Amino acid sequence: MTRSEIRDSAFKLVFEQLLRGDDIEELYEIAEEIEEITVNDEVKSMVNGTLAHAEELDSIIESYSKSRKLSRISKLNHAILRIAVYECIYDDKTPDNAAISEAIKLAGNYSYREDINFINGVLGAFSRSRSGEKGNA
Repeated sequence: MTRSEIRDSAFKLVFEQLLRGDDIEELYEIAEEIEEITVNDEVKSMVNGTLAHAEELDSIIESYSKSRKLSRISKLNHAILRIAVYECIYDDKTPDNAAISEAIKLAGNYSYREDINFINGVLGAFSRSRSGEKGNA
């Protein structure tokens, strides 16, 4: 699987978990049964990492979302943002700009056009603040 395919499968599972609130292991089983979402170790690693850090990720998303409270962000966009912020912070192999680019690509595939600008704005502000922190370190 390519990194984009892993991310796409992880996004679908994180979205489903946000939407339904089901146990992630149950969602893995369902995904494997219906064979519409690929579930392998890389996908599970991204999903489990994203869910393990959900509170922290949500706090970051909310702090950079100037126009919408977290409760007003659609579950679809919430899942995209969670995965992108998770990758920026916890995946050393993925540069911030690649995680953001991939998040925009996911938004282009699954979200409304106006949501792309919102996601790009939140992630851009987050990335700029990280660049500033790295420059001051």
